[in-house]
Amino acid sequence: MTSVILILAMTALFTSSKPKVVSQTETDIQPVTKEKLTEIFQEAIKEEKRNQRFTIFSRDTAQQEMSASNESPKADSAVTGGNEHSETNTQVQGVDEADIVKTDGEYIYQIIDGKLNIIQAVPAKEMQLVTAIPFSQSFSPSQMFLYADQLVVIGYTFHDITPHQSQKQRTMIYPPRHYEATTAIVYDVKEPQNPEEIRRVEVEGNHVTSRRIDNYVYLVTSHYPNYWIMEDARDEDVELRPRYSDTANNEEISLVPYEKIHYIPHSSETNFTLISAFDLDDPKKEASITSYLGSGNLVYMSKDNIYIAVANYQAIPFREGGFDSPDTNIYKFSVEGDKVEFHSSAEVPGTILNQFSMDEFNGTFRVATTKGDTWNTNKPSANHLFIYDENLKQIGSLSDLARGERIYSARFMGERIYIVTFKQVDPLFVIDASNPKAPKVLGELKIPGFSNYLHPYDENHVIGFGQDTKVVADNKMMSEPMVYTDGVKISLFDIRDVNNPKEKFTEVIGGRGTYSPLNYDHKALLFNKEKGIFAFPITVYQNLEGKMYEQKFEFQGAYVYEIHLDGIDLKAKLSHDTGPYETWEGEIQRVLTINDTLYAISPTKISAYDTKNYQQIGEATIR
Repeated sequence: MTSVILILAMTALFTSSKPKVVSQTETDIQPVTKEKLTEIFQEAIKEEKRNQRFTIFSRDTAQQEMSASNESPKADSAVTGGNEHSETNTQVQGVDEADIVKTDGEYIYQIIDGKLNIIQAVPAKEMQLVTAIPFSQSFSPSQMFLYADQLVVIGYTFHDITPHQSQKQRTMIYPPRHYEATTAIVYDVKEPQNPEEIRRVEVEGNHVTSRRIDNYVYLVTSHYPNYWIMEDARDEDVELRPRYSDTANNEEISLVPYEKIHYIPHSSETNFTLISAFDLDDPKKEASITSYLGSGNLVYMSKDNIYIAVANYQAIPFREGGFDSPDTNIYKFSVEGDKVEFHSSAEVPGTILNQFSMDEFNGTFRVATTKGDTWNTNKPSANHLFIYDENLKQIGSLSDLARGERIYSARFMGERIYIVTFKQVDPLFVIDASNPKAPKVLGELKIPGFSNYLHPYDENHVIGFGQDTKVVADNKMMSEPMVYTDGVKISLFDIRDVNNPKEKFTEVIGGRGTYSPLNYDHKALLFNKEKGIFAFPITVYQNLEGKMYEQKFEFQGAYVYEIHLDGIDLKAKLSHDTGPYETWEGEIQRVLTINDTLYAISPTKISAYDTKNYQQIGEATIR
């Protein structure tokens, strides 16, 4: 029987900016009966009616992870079939992240426009599309993993189940006519020209994120039950438990059994988060599903634990003049193969930017948060660093960094932590966390612009990627100066003197309107320090002289830089140019390497270049 545990996530209590932590452990979890679960949903309806005037919906987009190693993380690479190739840029070494493009060193796999493309990439001069798998309208693929000879395609499925209800489902009162699920389809790609589907795992809910450690895949989904139908069926049996299925067992849709449901007393969360784990080396072993009531939407995963964070908007009291900022619940799950178990939880003041604001190191968990509103002069925002032990009990903190600003990026590198905040200038904080009970700021650097993403170069240098900014005085309004984003900015920070960090080199690309997926998606980066490659997709606009709000399109494609301790050098501009305007067809989405060849992938084309001189040596149409 699939192992399923449902945990009701604890509602966060409103806190002031003074750090306060509420922790829960496994001993606090209580079993629940069917009647108790019904009571929880009915109480939620009453509470929503009381607060109907002030409903806040919060949906964060996930995304990214941290290295828990003392060593500076390197660009991942692998060797398959004698070909060295790049891997997806990830946060934690050994914890793979799903992406829209993967390679095994011989073939390139691409998800685009509702289909899976498989391209023979080696030799580059003979590149060709060998297989294109279109999916039905009910399934929309979004990303994938590649492991050995298996490809795992993850996407969204819409099911109309009315004509296919089982006898069990037909006995339900008010069964849904359809439901939405996250689906993982596993293909055997030993013969890439003829991939074979070998397994399908489905879990009801929206896809939050996913990870792979060796042969285990972990899917995190979020399901919002429509418990309001209980209003129309007060004396009837309404089924609101999430559904799942796995062809390793059978294709029958199953429901979470009531006897496996647990909750934390005095909580009022109602949304399900499910963690599904399955073994790619054992395709006949049924997936294990761990679930709890609580809408987690930011995920950090180490090799041993999963941390799910959710901003607790429900606990914010309404005050005259607006709402206070929320705090965040963090839930820790231990991981061993396909066994995922709830471990502990804590409430932290403020909100978390993304997965790069969380990290696990030497048995501790570290998290950077922002509390408050950057534009509230009466109660300005502040930024904090909290450190917890393995049971999520707070052991150290660093409070009130950069009052009136918010965190734009963070990077944890062992005992050293880097945090970037911003409002008008970019303070880069260098923090020493060698003593987790007493972290301290070593140095601070204020420069124009900000970094959305920080990437380790070596133990004493960090690469910042973000936007340049311009500060313009607002004489008419007699208010604070206006801050405008300008071109994309690359910085190499020198941290050899931790008390006096410096921006050693900088490069600004284009003007206002210039953007790169790397500003919000770390997987868009290809970094190989040994080969001198720092490459990313970009669209460039140039400012028109004398016209602050007008820009002219200049370029769409990818830039390839070499970043070293003597400078930032542009090596190549790669383009699948389709005309005088930016287009979907010409957007290079990923760049990767196989041996000494660099490949640029767009929706309709793949081009290959010699990394010695970046001369094009091959091209294939994949439309």
